[in-house]
Amino acid sequence: MRIAGFPAGAWGTNCYLVAPAAGEECVIIDPGHQAADGVAEAVAKHRLKPVAVVLTHGHIDHVASVVPVCGAHDVPAWIHPADRYMMSDPEKALGRAFGAQLMGELTVGEPSDVHELTDGSVLNLAGLELTVSHAPGHTKGSVTFGLPDAGDVPPVFFSGDLLFAGSIGRTDLPGGDHAEMIESLARVCLPLDDSTVVLSGHGPQTTIGRERATNPYLREVAAGRGSSDAPRRGM
Repeated sequence: MRIAGFPAGAWGTNCYLVAPAAGEECVIIDPGHQAADGVAEAVAKHRLKPVAVVLTHGHIDHVASVVPVCGAHDVPAWIHPADRYMMSDPEKALGRAFGAQLMGELTVGEPSDVHELTDGSVLNLAGLELTVSHAPGHTKGSVTFGLPDAGDVPPVFFSGDLLFAGSIGRTDLPGGDHAEMIESLARVCLPLDDSTVVLSGHGPQTTIGRERATNPYLREVAAGRGSSDAPRRGM
């Protein structure tokens, strides 16, 4: 499996290109702010053919480049229906004060072809099987994507802004909900094998085993509390 990732734009949002191998079809995950050039460079470097863009949620730092990236490669975008409005209305998604700062800089809208994600579905794209898990808390339509182990490659978990190395996503923006976040962490993250590689929306990669042992939020969720006041991350 080939995974190429890079932090994009002002918020350092991780964008990933995932393919069975170099020179094959790929899926693009979360092309955020100023990600189009990085996507083009990765496509050329690894000789990839994009077939779809999939989005962990609708915040502008994860979707800002979805229109140019989909347009450049003539591919559809996939997003959960609860977050679909955010592509066209980031101000509503982030709150008026924050959203207003962005509206003069960004051209927002939907690509021409949009598909909606559902919990538990499996996307068969580019020779990959991406399992979708609805994981609200950061936003109402947050999802994660899981890839099974592939021989000598452990399972991979694209967590979006649900789980980070040492932290979790914030819940104080419109649509955020702390109780939903705790439920999503318990339902989606805790059952995963310790060997699962976590590739999140911001920051470095980690593993479920490392987070189970050291992440204050995940430790408290596992203990049935889920009330840590440690700093959270994400937009």
